[in-house]
Amino acid sequence: MPVQDNYFTPFKQSIDLYDLPQRFTFPFYYQPHPLCELAVEELQHYLETYTGWQHNFGLTGDLDTAVGKMFGVLLVETKEGEIGYLSAFSGKVADSNHHLHFVPPIFDMLQQGGFFRTGQDELAQISTQIKQLEANPDIVNYELSLSEEQVSASKEVQAHRASMILARKDRKERRTHAEATLNREDFLQIKEALSKESIQQKNQLRDLNLYWDERIQYAKSRLYSLTNGITALKKQRKVLSHSLQQQLFDNYRFLNKSGGYKNLRDIFKETAQQIPPAGAGECAAPKLLHYAFEQGMTPLAMAEFWWGESPKSEVRKHKHYYAACLGKCEPILRHMLEGISVDDNPLLNNPAEGKSIDIVYQDDVMVVINKPAEFLSVPGKSIEDSVYLRMRQSFPSATGPLIVHRLDMSTSGLMVIALNKEVHKKLQKQFINRTVKKRYVALLDGLLTEDEGLIDLPLRVDLDDRPRQLVCYDYGKQAKTKWQVIERKDNQSKVYFYPITGRTHQLRVHSAHINGLNTAIVGDDLYGQHAERLHLHAETLEITHPITGEPMQFQLDAEF
Repeated sequence: MPVQDNYFTPFKQSIDLYDLPQRFTFPFYYQPHPLCELAVEELQHYLETYTGWQHNFGLTGDLDTAVGKMFGVLLVETKEGEIGYLSAFSGKVADSNHHLHFVPPIFDMLQQGGFFRTGQDELAQISTQIKQLEANPDIVNYELSLSEEQVSASKEVQAHRASMILARKDRKERRTHAEATLNREDFLQIKEALSKESIQQKNQLRDLNLYWDERIQYAKSRLYSLTNGITALKKQRKVLSHSLQQQLFDNYRFLNKSGGYKNLRDIFKETAQQIPPAGAGECAAPKLLHYAFEQGMTPLAMAEFWWGESPKSEVRKHKHYYAACLGKCEPILRHMLEGISVDDNPLLNNPAEGKSIDIVYQDDVMVVINKPAEFLSVPGKSIEDSVYLRMRQSFPSATGPLIVHRLDMSTSGLMVIALNKEVHKKLQKQFINRTVKKRYVALLDGLLTEDEGLIDLPLRVDLDDRPRQLVCYDYGKQAKTKWQVIERKDNQSKVYFYPITGRTHQLRVHSAHINGLNTAIVGDDLYGQHAERLHLHAETLEITHPITGEPMQFQLDAEF
């Protein structure tokens, strides 16, 4: 394990001409400070030239085994007043938590002789025991035998019950006949005989149930003699695994500016999920801040970037900057940044302020508008201003939900608005039935080699980092997009998108994902790189008028 006294890195060049940040970076939406960009440039050069570890980032090795990583830098001021930076990576690199130049983990779960490795070894031994016991072929034989006994018992008992029903019916007929044809003494004798027959059949049923109960219990006892040990081991493994997890939560203790520690269990018990997600505390940002506070350094700004091949589910581009994830890092960083002056959250600013909505078409029952970029379709958690609010203000007598379909906040273009409930229902049905024809135009940040195609990548929300979407073949919803190149210029491609489905961020993910076009839309601050706007525009819309039934086509050229 590399041992290093100080992970502080001074800049290789003079930074006298740089202004220091006035406040710390808002970690969940930011543009890197120039000094962070300089630090990243130096760190990336280090990554390109360092040969001290063997890790396949996918830059030169086998892509099937490639594992890209998130790296981070933290601009700091030391107690002596020197400005420099710290470096960190998320998770492990080359199966290790410790590497020269990178701050150590908050808790090293891989430490030899530590409780986690010891517990993992114990869990592995239990799992091996379970696997060995489950491999006993007699288990399958005894399960089959038990099943056969249960089936046979059920058949015989059911057959006997059926015969009892027929016999009961026969006795009733004989009793009725005897009562009508015999004298009282002979009738009482027949009645007694019939009662004995009934008792006899009930006793036979009792004996039959006892017989099969004994056989089934014997079959179960043979099976349980082999499986009880497995059940006990599984219970032991579950208890040990839970205990190990709780110990981990307690040992991940995060320091803040005031010297206060808080562990994972306490941090996440105040959140909606209550239980820390997998990997919480292993990201670069908490590692960097924790080390800085331990060493008495003052954090000034931070930036994180991806290095290597993108994962198959997420969109991650080599050398691109990314915000800290909300699900894992937001509760942790909220504690760690207490008492530090942080940049304002730009997501709380109203992006629609000062913008107006142009009406493209209007009649008594519907409106077609041009939604500006960076304008919410419906009110958000903290911002009410939206297409919905503006339409409600412009058409106060309108009834119903108004919004028939949505565009992403950053997407501009055509939207149709219904002015009453009946029209809303009819228009929405057209979208649900996919009879509406839509065409988007987008500018992609690269040159596509093919001219057209179909992208079929199922999508679901990233539960750890909403609203980002993941490609997921297990739980994702079907998402299909036809595309066509219309122009190539200045290392960019202008394309038409024809979405067959309408999933959240569908066009953005299908553009940027490695198995899609692998080329992000210009200005996509979630899946690509920030620009003055997202270059995605809903250009054409073809619908049927909800009242007249006439086909309607609208086209609105993009500003880019």
